[in-house]
Amino acid sequence: MIKMPEQVTMHVTPIQIRFNDIDIIGHVNNAVYQNYFDLAKTHFFDYVFGNAIDWKISGLILAHIDIDFFQPVFLNDQIIIETTFTKYGQKSVKMTQIVREKNSTSEQGIKAVGHSVMVAFDFLENQSIDLPNEWILAIKEHLI
Repeated sequence: MIKMPEQVTMHVTPIQIRFNDIDIIGHVNNAVYQNYFDLAKTHFFDYVFGNAIDWKISGLILAHIDIDFFQPVFLNDQIIIETTFTKYGQKSVKMTQIVREKNSTSEQGIKAVGHSVMVAFDFLENQSIDLPNEWILAIKEHLI
């Protein structure tokens, strides 16, 4: 059983499954899911932060990822990634991403769920930083 919050508002990114995403068994290779999650994070960050982050100076970097796989995804499936923040701290945010059949809203349509921790990072100083207040305000608007 997949336990998800009841009232979830998530950003949706449609995913195009490519032929080279498929492994010898005929489904999307497990390693490819992280590429899907990264693409969805990019769209989500644009949606949440707009121009508040100058990615050449500072941003969020991946510190931890875990993925639970529930059903395989095949070449002709239509899937989306739902992305949101679930928690934040002084220097990091926790995110949840769901791979779901495009037209499904039930648990049966969930293919995989990923959880990640992203850390605020200063690329010029090469070190972690506290989440800037402007980011925290944007994050709070998108917490579940």
